[in-house]
Order: sequence, then structure tokens, then C-alpha cells
Amino acid sequence: MCGITGYIGPDDTGRIVHQGLKNLEYRGYDSAGIALTGETLTLAKTAGEVDELTAPQSADATVGIGHTRWSTHGEPTETNAHPHTDCTGEVAVVHNGIIENYDALKRELSEQHIFQSETDTEVIPHLIETHLADGISLLGAVQRTTEQLDGSYAIAATAAGHNGIVVAREDSPLLIGHGDDATFIGSDATAFIEHTNQITYLESGDIAHLTTDDITIYNGGEPVDRSTDTLDWDAEAAGKSGYEHYMLKEIHEQPRALRQAISGRINDLATSVDLEVDLPTEYLQSIEEIQIIACGTSYHAGLYAKELLETHAGVKVTVHIASEYEFNGDRDPWRTLVLAITQSGETADTLSALREATRAGARTLALTNTLGSTVTREADDTVFIRAGPEIGVAATKTFVSQVATTTLLTVHLGQVRGTLSSQATTEFLESLRDLPGAVQQVLDQAPALKRAAETYADSKAFFYIGRKAGYPVALESALKLKEISYDHAEGFAAGELKHGPLALVTPETPVIAILTNQAAAEKTVNNVKEVESRGAPVIGVASDSAVTSDIDTVFEIPACGPLEPVVANVVLQLFAYYVANEKGRPIDKPRNLAKSVTVE
Repeated sequence: MCGITGYIGPDDTGRIVHQGLKNLEYRGYDSAGIALTGETLTLAKTAGEVDELTAPQSADATVGIGHTRWSTHGEPTETNAHPHTDCTGEVAVVHNGIIENYDALKRELSEQHIFQSETDTEVIPHLIETHLADGISLLGAVQRTTEQLDGSYAIAATAAGHNGIVVAREDSPLLIGHGDDATFIGSDATAFIEHTNQITYLESGDIAHLTTDDITIYNGGEPVDRSTDTLDWDAEAAGKSGYEHYMLKEIHEQPRALRQAISGRINDLATSVDLEVDLPTEYLQSIEEIQIIACGTSYHAGLYAKELLETHAGVKVTVHIASEYEFNGDRDPWRTLVLAITQSGETADTLSALREATRAGARTLALTNTLGSTVTREADDTVFIRAGPEIGVAATKTFVSQVATTTLLTVHLGQVRGTLSSQATTEFLESLRDLPGAVQQVLDQAPALKRAAETYADSKAFFYIGRKAGYPVALESALKLKEISYDHAEGFAAGELKHGPLALVTPETPVIAILTNQAAAEKTVNNVKEVESRGAPVIGVASDSAVTSDIDTVFEIPACGPLEPVVANVVLQLFAYYVANEKGRPIDKPRNLAKSVTVE
């Protein structure tokens, strides 16, 4: 897996496909390649960055496909890089996903075919080769091939002497972009957003033949129609806008992202919330449990949502790492709402968990950033967080937007279930309105955060502590630091320090404490004293200076009610960014990580 791009059109094919790969670098990768097709096939690959890949040239090529690979089967070498070809050197294939039965297919094919790589993908061009030998079209050959594959895939295939590109999708995302005189493909729209925002989202089981004149989509062997959507992004929104890194840009975009998340969803006169979802009042009043399924940063947003929902909506909430989820026990599926949180809408583990919940008969609700993504088609209802494009691998603005949106959900459920007083409703809605301005005040402290990061950048490890809603923020803040700085960082519930982690604390391990009014600051100060007595330096993020008089470094945030810990999180996003930058890390492309994890 990681990124697919492709182009059919009259312009410089190699250059356009190469730029598509540059656009997809944010997803994370370790090798890259391009294939151009006309009467012959021209191939270029590298075990390295796209900048090291010279775009191939072909005078008659109007078709090109490209791929950035994140290794699953086989090391990151030029041989293992995509595109992969057949024995004739005339078929080229790029692929995201995992072919689960590739070993059996490879053993069978090896009697007549020579394999060059260690990848599961290479069986695909050889299968296509065998079917083309029967005299059928490229479309027919890909259709036959997909019937032989088990697993998940997004495939793009071309062949010398055959018109166009044939693409196929099973679980792994794949899009078609419609230009005025050109057609594009991509694993996401960023691959071609500077050319068009007219998008067709392929569905699982779709196989499409794209030519210079036409696009035909099939499912189950029959032609199908898929709608064309207008993506509300543009090339500028997906660019750096003068910032050194996408991550820094996206941190600074958070006030706008938050305004977008709440815009039009708060009825000021009625002090109510409209999430534009069809969740009947009777159903919401009857549910006994909300199960949240998510991964990584989205999981931490789910933990924050649990704190809000259990306290204010009067409903039991369980939060599950999606890869570990099972719908079992004595739960009543008719009284269980399963909330799937996924930034991309394509996270494989979250989709797998969602399908299990659906099979069990539970109602499902998706919380995502991505229009047209798989989760929006498979969940019963969807709420969009409206954060806009997020390119940096380390999620920032999508986390705060997820929390803001689940806060709206909390208010809605609390009102419907009669557990949220009018005073509490007012406090929540005021906190949401104040949140963009509070975040902006934090962003204005960036120079001081940069100095603090420079002071502590050489520390041996970093420990984050918090209580209540401050606990998921501690987890998320530690995740940000370890993702981009490669430093050891851990988040703990503050009271757990004395039950083991205190053994790790030394004068060389800063402890970062979330000390906001909404995170039991007065209790957490007691834990601060525990680490101070062991000589550890302390960084406090506080909304009340009264609790921080003895702390080494303090960053004050505005008091803004239930969402203060979210504002503290923005402080620690910047801290992580500046630590990583001080160390010279590749912040937007951290090693071994991908933006959208589309394999289980």
C-alpha cells in the first residue's frame, strides 16, 4: 500500500504522474515508481523518495500510472517498488491493499512465470498476462483476475497496445477525477486536486475502464452508474501556504476548522443542536450503550467523547480500539449505537469493526472528515467534522474537530434524553463558540513554546499526565511527540504515576501536566509534586495560575469551560512540532507511518 495516481490525457504524462506522486508523499512511503503506456511500456522505479525518481519519457504515451509504496510484503527496494510487470514487460500494475491468497497463486503461476519481487502484488500482472494470452481485452483480463483474488485491493492496470487504464476496487479506496480533456485516478483526491475537483468514488466490487473517450464502470459484470461529486477543497487548501510544514499549517488552521465544525449546527434561539442526521428521538431515548470504535488519534477523541457523553448524556459508553473490537456479551443490538470515528473514512480496522457491528444488528453512526469515503456508505448515518484537507501524517486539526463535533452530539443526546440542564447546555454551547478564539490565543504563544521545546529537546523521555478529559489529551499529546520526534513519550492517568510509572521519572524526563479546570487540576497538582520531589522538570498547561506557582514552565490557556483540555492539546501539538523541528525530523513524513491505514 500506500498511494496510487494515474492520468489519461494529451499533456506531458510523465510529468503529471510524477506530480501526482509528489502530492501523495504525505501519506508516507518508502519507494516509488511510474509506468507510461503507449505502443510500448516505459518504467521507472526507485527505493527512495519521489524526488529521486526521474519521470520517464515516452513520445506516444497518453496513459500513466504511479505508486508510492509503504512496505508490507518485502523490504523497500527498487525491485519491490510498484508498478510491477509481467513476463513480457507489457503489463504494469499498481496496487494498494493485501492479496491474502497470493502465496498459493504465486506457487501455481511459478510453473510458467518468473517472479522478480517479494511482494503479493506481483501475482496480479502475471494473472492478467495469462488472460490476455487468451485474446481478450484488458478489461476482461482484469475482471477474470479479480475473481481469483482474495483480500483487499485498489488496482490500476495498463498494457502496451491496449487503450486506457482498468481499475478495480475491493475495500481499499480509489477515486476517478474528471478534467475537461483528461481523466485522473487516485487513492485520494489530493493526487490530482490541482487539476479537478469533480470526483467519482468507486465502490467495492467496481471495475472501471478509463479511456481517452469514455469511462465505463461495472459491478458484478453489469454496467453501473456512479455519481460525480464536487469536492469542496482546492489546490491552495491542500498546499503549505508558506508554512515550513503541513503540520504547522494545519495546527494554525484549527480556529477555522473549529468554526466550520460548528457552523450552522447551533440554534441560538432554541439553544439546541442540529447535526443533520436521522436519529429518531425514540431511538436515542432507548439506547443503553454507545460503543465507540476508532484507532490512533481518533481513539483518543473517542475517549474524550466518553467523558462528555457519560457525564452529560446519561448513557454508558465503551471505547474500543477498532482492531480489538468484538460485539459480544449480553448487549442488546437494538439498544446499542456504534459510533465509528475515522478521519479518512477508509481506516481498515475501523471499517472491519463497523461491519461486525452491522452484522450484529446494531445501528451505526460514522464521524469522518471525508465526503464519499467508504464509512459514509456503510454506516447508517454520518456526521462530518468539516476540518478540510489534512495532509500531515500526524493528525492535529482533525482531532480538535472530532472533539468539537462529539461535543455537539453530547448536547443533542443530553437534550433528547433529558439529562442536560438548560444551564449546562448554555455552558457547552458557549464553550464551543469560545473555542476558536481560545485556540488562536494559544497559537499566539508559539514563540514561547518554541523556546521551551529547544530547552527540553534533548531529554531522554517525556511523560504526560492528566485526569478526566485531560487523560485522553495526555495520550494524544504523547502520541504526537513520539510520531514526529521519535522520542519516547507516554501518557498516563495522573493518579497512576505512583502505581508504576514513577520508577521511570528522573531529572532527564520532563513531565507535562494538563492542569485545566475541566481536568481536576487541583488533584493533578499532587502528582506534580510527586515528580518534582524526584527531580523531574515539569511543564504545566493551565487555565488557572493559582495551581501553578511552583512549576518550572507554565503555559496559560484561556478559561473556556468543558473544552479547556482541547485548548491544552493545541499547546502540546506546538510543543511536539518544535521539538521535532529542533531535531531536524521529517515532520510531514515520519518514518514507518502512513496517513490513511487501509490494511488490517
